[in-house]
Amino acid sequence: MSEPIAIQEALIYAMVTVSAADSNMTDAELKTIGDLVKGLPIFHNYDPEALLLTASSCGEQLQGENGLSDVLTIIAESLPSYLYDTAYALAVEVAAADVQLEREELRFLQMLRNRLGLDRLTVAAIERSAIARFRTAKQS
Repeated sequence: MSEPIAIQEALIYAMVTVSAADSNMTDAELKTIGDLVKGLPIFHNYDPEALLLTASSCGEQLQGENGLSDVLTIIAESLPSYLYDTAYALAVEVAAADVQLEREELRFLQMLRNRLGLDRLTVAAIERSAIARFRTAKQS
């Protein structure tokens, strides 16, 4: 088990882990991670050039004996509780980026919201917001 990491790194861990959950990190998911890191105020003091290093560090943690559990613990212990919903929202954003949520991604999101202790109303609002943002004109 590792020590807590920087807030921005913990948020990136959440995004990278949901993207990797189905063993297929799509271009849309990777682009979304990059865009979020470059554009959101929470990443204002984070060097976008360090993104690859942070993602690699997350990947190494995931490869460990208790990889997923350890990553969830790192995320939860590295973030102040007021950023738990932010971590979940960013993970949902990445999962929704390719408009195809796989079972493994849904399972990770469930594990993340449980580990962070998010309430159902907050989770529903975050998920509904992502659905609205990623809807296309051809969807019903």
